[in-house]
Amino acid sequence: MFKITRKSANRLDIAISGSIDADAMRTALDDLIAQSEDIREGQMLYTISDFSLPTLAAIGVEMARLPKLFGLLAKFDKCAVLSDSSWLRKAATVEGALFPGLDIKSFELDDVEAAETWLKTATP
Repeated sequence: MFKITRKSANRLDIAISGSIDADAMRTALDDLIAQSEDIREGQMLYTISDFSLPTLAAIGVEMARLPKLFGLLAKFDKCAVLSDSSWLRKAATVEGALFPGLDIKSFELDDVEAAETWLKTATP
C-alpha cells in the first residue's frame, strides 16, 4: 500500500506498507507528483510499516520518474520518517545528508507526537 494525503497547503502525509508492484508504484508516484505541484516550503510525514522491497518492475517505474522526483524534492524543507525498521530509519538519516535543503529526521513508528512536533519546529 502506498497512500498519499494532502494534510495542509504545505504538507503531505505518505503511508507505505507491504509490497509495492509496478502498478502501485506508478499510481503512487503520479499522485505524489500531482499533489506536490503547488507546494512551497513543504513538509512530509512518511509512515513506513511492514516494509517489503518493491518489485524490480516497481523500481523501474521509480527510475523512469527520477527527474520529476528530484524536482519535487526542492519543494520540501522537512521530512519526518516514522518506521518500525531500524535500517529504514538509518537510511532516511543518510538520505537526509545527501539532499541539501531537505532536512530529514527519523523516528520510531509509535513516536508520532515527536515527529509532528519536529515538523512544526522552525528550521534554523
